[in-house]
Amino acid sequence: MSYQPPPNGWRTFLIMWGTQSVSAFGSALTFFALNIWLTQTLYPLPEQKPQLAWAISAIGIAFALPTVFGAPLAGAWADRHDRKRTMMAMDFANGVLSLATALLVMAGALQLWMLLGIVVLLSFIGAFHGAAFDTSYAMLVPEARLPRANGMMQTMWSLSGILSPAIAASIIAVPGLARQDALGPGLQTLLGGLKDGAALAMLLDALTFFGAATVLIFLFVPSPKRADLHGTDGQAQVSLWADVKTGGRYIWQRRPLLWLLGTFTVANFVSGPMGVFEPLLVKFNLAADWTARGFAFETALAMLGTVMALGGVAGGLFISVWGGLKRRRVYGVVAALIVEGLAMIVLGRSSQLFLTASMFFFAHAMIPVMNSHSQTIWQTQTPRELQGRVFAVRRLIAQCSWPLSTALAGWLGGLFDPGLVVSVLGLVLVVFCVAQLFNPALLRVEDKTMLDRLAAQAAGNGGS
Repeated sequence: MSYQPPPNGWRTFLIMWGTQSVSAFGSALTFFALNIWLTQTLYPLPEQKPQLAWAISAIGIAFALPTVFGAPLAGAWADRHDRKRTMMAMDFANGVLSLATALLVMAGALQLWMLLGIVVLLSFIGAFHGAAFDTSYAMLVPEARLPRANGMMQTMWSLSGILSPAIAASIIAVPGLARQDALGPGLQTLLGGLKDGAALAMLLDALTFFGAATVLIFLFVPSPKRADLHGTDGQAQVSLWADVKTGGRYIWQRRPLLWLLGTFTVANFVSGPMGVFEPLLVKFNLAADWTARGFAFETALAMLGTVMALGGVAGGLFISVWGGLKRRRVYGVVAALIVEGLAMIVLGRSSQLFLTASMFFFAHAMIPVMNSHSQTIWQTQTPRELQGRVFAVRRLIAQCSWPLSTALAGWLGGLFDPGLVVSVLGLVLVVFCVAQLFNPALLRVEDKTMLDRLAAQAAGNGGS
């Protein structure tokens, strides 16, 4: 008998989606505030471009490595433990770390090496939370609604970016306004002594994490039962490492799925370091334009971030309402990547803030379209009791190029014109994805009968 979600599963998903969206909004505030702290406080001078590029790259690597290489462990954990409790624990831990970061900034004691350590912990915690979250809503949502739910999940991350840059920039300016007595004597006393308004954004982030953890207490989120996990004596029969190998074997025996992951590996190599290049583009390539328009750096960066997020929301709403392709979903993946690559080529050569923002809009609008189609393919091809393990190895393979490209971005962004590097990366993505339109193995990734036959042949041959 096929799995039946709980009667109120869709309502539970909507509540969970809403509270986690607020938490994602808080995280966006923190990361925007950290970019401002790096570019305007730690490395404010033009001649510090190499140090700034290295610092942004180092933070990207510190975030990428635990996310990518902690994924298999997190996925195996999600298939072995209660997913709701895992999400609650990770939300609470994230809140504690955000609070600690805010206190360090308020005390003027935060240093780059401390920040790198905090980012590593945040990333590792996020890997466990993501593994539990990604596999939980497949237990709540009927299969017919999965494409719409996936579109909403993609929209969640974009929604967090629409208002967060502008709100974060406003929050960061509050201590300065308080010192000028622009907010009244009460706030001047309370906030005027703060050296850096970034701490206020981080405090708000901590509150959103604590709120998300609290809401989960009142929700019913089922976890699949594994008959193979414990023997009659109650002792574990399957090790954590064996679970990781099971996820890898499932993908390896279905080579079209491996091709789909290879496509995302290239895509993540290209787009992964954009978090490094974005502030560099604003600070150097676009400086003449936003200065002529009377913008401050914070305003220009916030405007770019908001437009990017609007693109993500537009793409997410589009895929949520449409529901995506019902068959041949792989075309929804490849076509979206081609559009993203073309947008990167144009924005990399642009010296105009508004043109760059419009290209970022189109590039980010493609991300929900691409990810929603991909996620639906995986959810319909993978049994629910295996999804934690399989999705975790999937994330490891797809994102393994991200830390490498982020490290290279810090070097290339400091040595060459950041815009030129972005354009070259976009060209690589376009050429590779056009070639995938003629790859027969990738185009049959949704043929479940063929995938099962390949797996049976690999098992019969003793393949792993």
